[in-house]
Amino acid sequence: MVVINRLKVIVGIVFCCAFISTGIFAAILPEDRADALYHYYDGGGVDIQGPSILVRKSIKDKVSISANYYIDNVSSASIDVVTTASAYTERRIEKSVGLDYLHDKTIMSFNYTKSDENDFSARSAHFSVSQDFFGDLTTLNIGYSQGWDEVGKRDEPDFSEDADRRHFRVGLSQILTGNSLVNISWETITDQGKVLNNPYRSVRYREANTEQYSYQSEIYPDTRTSDAFAIRGMYYLPYRAALKLELKQFSDTWGIEANTSEIGYVHPYGDDWIFDFKVRHYSQTNADFYSDLFDRLDAQNFLARDKELSTFSSLTIGIGASYKKELKDWDYIDSYSINLSLDRIQFDYEDFRDLRVVAPAGTEPLYSYDANVIRFYLSVYY
Repeated sequence: MVVINRLKVIVGIVFCCAFISTGIFAAILPEDRADALYHYYDGGGVDIQGPSILVRKSIKDKVSISANYYIDNVSSASIDVVTTASAYTERRIEKSVGLDYLHDKTIMSFNYTKSDENDFSARSAHFSVSQDFFGDLTTLNIGYSQGWDEVGKRDEPDFSEDADRRHFRVGLSQILTGNSLVNISWETITDQGKVLNNPYRSVRYREANTEQYSYQSEIYPDTRTSDAFAIRGMYYLPYRAALKLELKQFSDTWGIEANTSEIGYVHPYGDDWIFDFKVRHYSQTNADFYSDLFDRLDAQNFLARDKELSTFSSLTIGIGASYKKELKDWDYIDSYSINLSLDRIQFDYEDFRDLRVVAPAGTEPLYSYDANVIRFYLSVYY
């Protein structure tokens, strides 16, 4: 359901070997390719895995069309589930189609995505424009997305609420020198709907004059606006390797402020291999209406105990490898690549407590857990 959205595995590995040349940043269509991916997430009692298939083909060097089929098989016995409900399994199926159109130094991109679960349905449309300037040293990207969600509940067939989401984004990439590139981006997202939270989730409140607690349903505001600003840099080293740096700041109208910093290193080996390593740190403050334990029933207008709205931090260490081979003697396939990436993520919560431990209300130990993310895919270029 909605709770799984924050745990979706990001598909793909970024490759950036020998990227600094003015011709590379000229407007070009994506390569013709077919990808077969397997993704796996395991952490905090949640297991997500499944395949994804992507096919892309260009037409007369002006148009590129794509189609993607993606599956999440979810098995959840997370701390939220085991303390207030029972473990469950579900399947999310996502389908998308896209089109890129190239005209001179401009690329216009369209995409439509449909995602369905047994109690959640999402539709989204995306449009973006990319334009090169100043001898292809500068690239401007502008995009807009519109999403339509329908939220249901397994045990209530008549329950149905809609949510609308709008996403505006703009980015500017600039080649500074023959060895360095910088990108700055800004995006804002607006959400509106009666159910912007997981309808199964509850908050807990202290029972009067006792060390016990009881539960009531969460209540969220029906609007949310968030803004994010990021700066990314890449520096090409003399021996064909590259350094990557990203800094990102996020804030929203619910009172959350977050900061992300990531440093990465990409190293080629021979003509066919690329290895990469990254370290990422994330931290955020809690939402204004979040509390691990409220003082009483109906303590305020809005109530939340979602750990993703609490104060927490995470540390990610990731490694990846890619092998790409040219096939000069083949008629229909130009090359193929095999890609594997592994991430280890540690989550530490500062004001969300582990209710699996029996203790007086508000004295339970703080919650933390580790997660593993695996992505393996085969790409064929034609």
